[in-house]
This record gives sequence, structure tokens and C-alpha cells, in this order.
Amino acid sequence: MTAQRLAALHARCFSDGPRPWSVTEFADFLASDLDYVLHGPDTLGVVRVVGDEAELLTICVDPGAQGAGRGRAMLNRLIAEAQARGATAMFLEVAADNAAALALYSATGFVQTGRRAGYYRRGGGMVDALVMVRALPLQQG
Repeated sequence: MTAQRLAALHARCFSDGPRPWSVTEFADFLASDLDYVLHGPDTLGVVRVVGDEAELLTICVDPGAQGAGRGRAMLNRLIAEAQARGATAMFLEVAADNAAALALYSATGFVQTGRRAGYYRRGGGMVDALVMVRALPLQQG
């Protein structure tokens, strides 16, 4: 998938939330040695791995395809790739009012470790970000 298509999908996913990422930002992710982008026809995820730590930068499912387990499947793919790259922990930030994402992360073993007050801008207001982490067991083989 091209940077243009990734940016368009991201824009559809985040039309009512934080600023969607640009074509240039996705081109940079695709060219980076630290970042990896996984995608399907209606899902995408971006993770950065530095040393033994991974950071989930974004994950999204096209609004028309939500509710069918695609987000969980993408998250599992992202976690497996982080483990394959040697990460032993994955971090993320999520808007405190994003109930669906919080449910997904909690169900897949992420726990809250911090809070960033007023991190996300929404319309005329600000929303806190919750910092979450999950340990990643080392893969055998």
C-alpha cells in the first residue's frame, strides 16, 4: 500500500479525532529502519522499535469495517512483529475517552502506567492521554 493510500485510510479512521497523518509522514515511516507499517485492505498499524522497546504509534480500522475483530487481529500482528524484532515491552498512548480502544488494549494485556493531561486536541477542548504498556515474552526460535 502506498503512502497516499495509508494516509487516506488514516484520515478516514481519525476524521473526528486527532489530526490524521500526512502522506509525507507515512512515506517517512515506510522508509525508516526503526518503524514498521503493517496493513490490510481496511486496517493499518505503525510501530517503532528501539532496542528492546516498541511503541505503538497508531492502529486503525476503517469505520465501515469496525466491530469484526480486525483491530484485534492487527494488534496481534503488530505485537508478533515487535517480538520478532526483539522488543520485550510495547508502549502506547490512547485518548482517555476512546472506550473501544481502551477495551481492546485492556483485553490484550496492556495496563495503564501514566496519564498525560490535555494531550489530545479535540474540537475546542483537550483530552488526556493514557500511557499503557504490555510485556512481550521473548519468542523462542
